[in-house]
Amino acid sequence: MLRPTRVLTCYCEGHCPGNVQNGTCETRPGGSCFVSVEAVLDEETKQFVPEYSHGCMSPEQGGGLLQCKVGTVSPQLHGKSIVCCDNEDLCNQDLQPPYSPRTTTTPEPPLVNPNSMPLFALVISVVLCLAGLLVLIGAIYCIYRRREKRKPAYLMNSLYNTANGHMPIADLVEQTSGSGSGLPLLVQRTIAKQIQMVHSVGKGRYGEVWLAKWRDEKVAVKIFFTTEEASWFRETEIYQTVLMRNENILGFIAADIKGTGSWTQMLLITDYHELGSLHDYLQKRVLNPHMLKTLALSLSSGVAHLHTEIFGTPGKPSIAHRDIKSKNILVKRNGQCAIADFGLAVKYTSESDEIQIAPNSRVGTRRYMAPEVLSETLDLKVFEGFKMADMYSVGLVFWEMARRCITTVRGAKNTTTCEDYALPYQDVVPSDPSFEDMYAVVCVKGVRPPIPQRWQDEDILVVLSKIMQECWHPSPAVRLTALRVKKTLVKLETDCTIKIV
Repeated sequence: MLRPTRVLTCYCEGHCPGNVQNGTCETRPGGSCFVSVEAVLDEETKQFVPEYSHGCMSPEQGGGLLQCKVGTVSPQLHGKSIVCCDNEDLCNQDLQPPYSPRTTTTPEPPLVNPNSMPLFALVISVVLCLAGLLVLIGAIYCIYRRREKRKPAYLMNSLYNTANGHMPIADLVEQTSGSGSGLPLLVQRTIAKQIQMVHSVGKGRYGEVWLAKWRDEKVAVKIFFTTEEASWFRETEIYQTVLMRNENILGFIAADIKGTGSWTQMLLITDYHELGSLHDYLQKRVLNPHMLKTLALSLSSGVAHLHTEIFGTPGKPSIAHRDIKSKNILVKRNGQCAIADFGLAVKYTSESDEIQIAPNSRVGTRRYMAPEVLSETLDLKVFEGFKMADMYSVGLVFWEMARRCITTVRGAKNTTTCEDYALPYQDVVPSDPSFEDMYAVVCVKGVRPPIPQRWQDEDILVVLSKIMQECWHPSPAVRLTALRVKKTLVKLETDCTIKIV
């Protein structure tokens, strides 16, 4: 007959969790309560006196009942007696185990053999040396922990110890441990509480982006919908990955959750770039060849940093974005790109050979999905596949950029031209295409964005047209890596220090 496996509450004395005084404890399923009595020598009277203990018995060996039976049958053999019960909570509070008092005293210790003294001294010396080593290690650890705890406080004090009354965010980031994983959580929460919202600058399926101010500095605050909690957690985790910071990845400042019992706000605070997303930027401006090269090179540099695993201590896992598109790329004042929105990103460390895919219902943007994603043939167990899917999307973004780059009209030296801004496949799929729409165009018909003839009149457009065609090749293995694209664009040796005004 199987014994019940419920959890019991037992009276405890001498065996309470945390060494607390008389109280209660809970057994694991199948355990029991016990009362034990043991003969203990009184140092003053040199007589054995009973010492009682109450507590919880582990479920091994039938809830301890077997031990109880042996302890009750032969109390003198074991030097103590024990009684167990499992019929109700606190059933052991009034139990009285049988006790037979001892009348004998402990024997006198034997005389030490003089010949054993050298060995005894050696043992004592080794024990003392080990104890000293442990004390030294403990002291070093305590000093290290004290310094680590003091560091956030130092940064907190630094917020106000400058001539202007506070320290700029960029300087705060530089004073981190050097791991590149962002500010300490205490500083992040302090900054988040001091944010002042200015106005909304955009809204998407994940939430809303606001222009805000911390002290006198402009920052961007991404407020996630309550249904997008998984995206907030994933993006915060990716941004705080060791060695994640890079000039072509959106600068992370802080993350925090605000709210009461009735409402909750999940905030992500980042650098603010007033030129907005690449999608918006290309609709308002045309590019010259230098500007195009700067945008393309910085985008490939940011993707290369994400895709590259850095070995060492600290190291950085390889990261695939999984939602690269012009709306998730911001344009900085120096004309470079900054990649944003890591709610769908995956991480991979070769040492553990583990792909960390976030449990997120979002699946990316269908218009930019690679053929293997649309056809559901992407092997989720091979990380290289995620990187090659990213490169397909990069090729489409390059195409968006290239359309807005001006070239001189043949036969008219003072006349330039470029195409209107367009999304990839804009002329062959609806504005919000379904999986079936994209699968039919990309996989079945094999359609790719057109390459205008005028692109052959400008070096950067010639190079980019070749790169993008290799990036959106149907076979992932044929596509260029981000590092190869970066090296190819670096060879053009175009000045990358232009300013956009």
